[in-house]
Amino acid sequence: MLDFPNWKIWTILATIALGLLFAAPNFIPDRQLALIPSFLPSKQLSLGLDLRGGSHLMLEASTDDVRKTKLESLEETVRNELRQADGGAVAYTDMSTANSQLSLIVTDPARLDAAVETLRKVTRPLSGLSGARDVEVNVVDGNKIVLTETDAGVAQSIDNAMAQAVEVIRKRIDELGTREPTIVRQGSNRIVVQVPGLQDPSALKALIGKTAKLEFKLVDVGADPNEVAQGHVPPGSQILPNISGAPTVLKRRAVITGDQLIDSQVSQDQNGAPAVSFRFDSTGGRRFAQVTQENVGKPFAIVLDNKVISVANINEPILGGSGIISGSYTTQTANELAILLRSGKLPVELKVVEERTVGPDLGADSIRAGTIAATVAVLAVSLLMIATYGRFGVYSVIALFINVIMILGIMSAGGFTLTLPGIAGLVLTIGAAVDANVLINERIREEQRKGRGVFASVEVGFRDATRTIWDANSLNIIVAIIMFIFGSGPVKGFAVVLSIGIATSVFTAVTLVRLMVSRWLGARRPATLSI
Repeated sequence: MLDFPNWKIWTILATIALGLLFAAPNFIPDRQLALIPSFLPSKQLSLGLDLRGGSHLMLEASTDDVRKTKLESLEETVRNELRQADGGAVAYTDMSTANSQLSLIVTDPARLDAAVETLRKVTRPLSGLSGARDVEVNVVDGNKIVLTETDAGVAQSIDNAMAQAVEVIRKRIDELGTREPTIVRQGSNRIVVQVPGLQDPSALKALIGKTAKLEFKLVDVGADPNEVAQGHVPPGSQILPNISGAPTVLKRRAVITGDQLIDSQVSQDQNGAPAVSFRFDSTGGRRFAQVTQENVGKPFAIVLDNKVISVANINEPILGGSGIISGSYTTQTANELAILLRSGKLPVELKVVEERTVGPDLGADSIRAGTIAATVAVLAVSLLMIATYGRFGVYSVIALFINVIMILGIMSAGGFTLTLPGIAGLVLTIGAAVDANVLINERIREEQRKGRGVFASVEVGFRDATRTIWDANSLNIIVAIIMFIFGSGPVKGFAVVLSIGIATSVFTAVTLVRLMVSRWLGARRPATLSI
């Protein structure tokens, strides 16, 4: 236990040096960080919303909106499947959606069974529920087929939509260049978003609150202006407002959607004004080329969240799978639109139900209070250890200081965020870090009382106490990992610091202290031991 080969000594010292190196930028003023060479660590510890200040939003999705979106998707799927049914297309009439149901009437009774079989294939089984499916297919009144969303199917649709919404929001916020946003689900239909350092939540709300549902639709040039003025449009068409609020009559069916968009960037139009260029994937590019070939000379509209943002005439086929959206954009609004399109559309509309802004002054007060608490804890523990165990207490204090710095270094290198509960975890770690040394020192005392010599007492003390230390800390770190996995926000912040602190405290309190004791014993070879 007290024999350290050179390779092990250098490994321990290199580990400590690495931890100190990554922690060093936290003690360097921001204005001097730029002077650090690129090959050296320069990343500082990220501070959470409660320490750095920032914006807090709680977003809520409407379950009715999820049902409506699901029904619209089901309607399109049903149309395609009946068109491609085995034995030929199935003719139907009176397709309608109401009360979470999709209904249609099969005009040829002989094709009723084929239609039912075809539509049952589009329903999906639900995981974990034996025999349950997301949609029930039933026949009523002889030739009417009714597709009804099941409660379990709706619940799964909501769960899937919220999981997708979290990822879309994360992509949009990452595009802003912010560090360590917290984006977590709360309940079945809410999402909490916290962005440290962002004091004005209005831009954040504008960015993540938009659905970003992009559609390309043909303009219905045959609509009667007088009828449109009265709100009447031909079957298969709809009225949508443009940016100025004026009505535009479009074909209801989108010829292509933003789901097939793979890139969007800020660019310039032919007049040099800010615009947004976009590019489709191979499937979308072929569809875009086909549509423009078939509709040369006709106008088409680009629709974002049911608002017409651009109308252009198809002068010639667009075969490259790319295009440009121009309009009255500034560089900032063009960049926001590009971000929205790149990150994909939200599967459900989200409304802000809670909004808070945490000022940096509050965070500074928290940091000051946490620093005072940590300093008092270190000093109190240090005095107690030195007064109780003498030289061995000094070794414990040295290990304690290195332990705190290594925690900061690991968190900085790993990009972890320090929160107010994290400071509490750090203070707790300081108190718990010396527990291992207390166990070791008391075990050494016990061996001395039994009459063992200096070397034998230290050897047995470290060996026997280490087993207990490993067992106790293994259980602690398991609990910390469970808190991190199942917790959110403050709980995760506490669990991160606690997990790192447990690992570093075992290293410093056992391995490092053992190395210092070993070197002292080897150099002085004392006949008695005062501990």
